[in-house]
Amino acid sequence: MSDMQDLLEIPKDFVKDGTQFLTRCTKPDQREFIQISKAVGVGFLVMGAIGYLIKLSMATLISSIRGNRALHIPVNNILVGAA
Repeated sequence: MSDMQDLLEIPKDFVKDGTQFLTRCTKPDQREFIQISKAVGVGFLVMGAIGYLIKLSMATLISSIRGNRALHIPVNNILVGAA
């Protein structure tokens, strides 16, 4: 019988914790929202730059292995995607 009570108590605790979490959450004010937006924007730029540099380094590595002197990065495929 104790096992059944333990199983029934798990969803009750989950709902209780979820309710407490939602009551503590507050809507950010304008200053906090702008700060979060700036941080997310900088993160996007950094990740984009890292991705571009990796793509650039892989393109140079592949072209040097093949013996090509020219560096060709298909910008259209990068922007649109290889669909």
